[in-house]
Amino acid sequence: MSGADNPPAGALQQQDGLAERLRAALGAITIEDDSQRPKQNYAFWGTQPVAQFNEQPSTSVSDGPIDKPKTVADVRKEPYGLPQNFEWVTCNIDNDGELKEIYELLSAHYVEDDDNMFRFAYSREFLHWALQPPGYKALWHCGVRVSSTGKLVAFISGIPATVRVNATSLKTVEINFLCVHKKLRHKRLAPVLIKASTATEITRRVNLHDIWQAVYTAGVLLPKPVAECQYWHRSLNPKKLISIGFSRLAPRMTMARTLKLYKLPKQPQTPGMRQMEARDVATLLAAYLKDYAIAPVLDEEEVRHWLSYQPDVVHTYVVEAPDGRLTDLLSFYTLPSSVIGNEQYDNLKAAYMFYTVPAATPLPQLMNDALILAHATGHDVFNALDIFENEKILKELKFGIGDGKLRYYLFNWRVAQEMPSNKVGLIML
Repeated sequence: MSGADNPPAGALQQQDGLAERLRAALGAITIEDDSQRPKQNYAFWGTQPVAQFNEQPSTSVSDGPIDKPKTVADVRKEPYGLPQNFEWVTCNIDNDGELKEIYELLSAHYVEDDDNMFRFAYSREFLHWALQPPGYKALWHCGVRVSSTGKLVAFISGIPATVRVNATSLKTVEINFLCVHKKLRHKRLAPVLIKASTATEITRRVNLHDIWQAVYTAGVLLPKPVAECQYWHRSLNPKKLISIGFSRLAPRMTMARTLKLYKLPKQPQTPGMRQMEARDVATLLAAYLKDYAIAPVLDEEEVRHWLSYQPDVVHTYVVEAPDGRLTDLLSFYTLPSSVIGNEQYDNLKAAYMFYTVPAATPLPQLMNDALILAHATGHDVFNALDIFENEKILKELKFGIGDGKLRYYLFNWRVAQEMPSNKVGLIML
């Protein structure tokens, strides 16, 4: 449960809207504990192979699976049932008509903020990139149609990912893009689609490929995060952000002073900065990620897929030294939102920090170049988490702290110790 749970916090507050939807769907009880470690049980998550709140971290407990080992032979071969007049389908992302259906479903019914001002608007190109990494399984692009009309009314997806958790590399799946047509939510389709247990259809399809662990993120507090991170936001187009209600003019600040405060140079400041090309499959990233407690394990094909430059999908740049060596890498991806009910603007173009590797170039300089490049490519705001080394440099780069958090979770895997945000080296869309 990743990308759908990863919207920008702050003024947009899309995480909170999803949190409420998940809370209702999963039957979670309102949190009573000010420490955000609830005393009550969660109706759904208390039955799942996830770490529970009443478990205390202990250095004497090793990392490891929660469920008893299973095999593919133990997995149900038939799909789980749906309400009458609904049927499971496998969506073909390579079919333009079916991709258009998914795009339209997400565009009209995906995550919104609580005030119905913004809604994610994934592009077709982004969906191809996000849903078809190396080794993807078409079976994990799971939809629900109305039997009588064929209308697509729900969608959920999974992609394969190898994730290192401390010293162990796990074959996992990332669940993403949960979306249910608004008119059908009363039929309780959402819980059928999102329960990450062996009794659900998406997990059944994943288990058929001998995968038993998952990593996912959510803004809402669920049992039990392995890490908790904070969103930060940097204005790139403050006049537009204020006009659409994403941010506000600070007290005792004029628009002219605000524009001056956030003004950026027109060109990157680091010599040798250029777009990443397919030939630039760098080993920089793998070496950098070894320092983090949770991080992806990527082969060359996966690095090429996730980081090769695609305009308005993923923007990746490398620093090439005079002798031809690649010394540094920065990347961000594009996630636009529709702006609802604003007469002047109909979209918000957000950049999200992706994988960035400082080596010869100091991190503040590299990140400032990322801001410059994002602004030059038409982005309105730059979002980043306080993972990696980011917390040290966000304030000096004029990021403002958001009012939402992002929690990382593992399904069917327990860790001995929760991880501080600066030990997180994993980014999910």
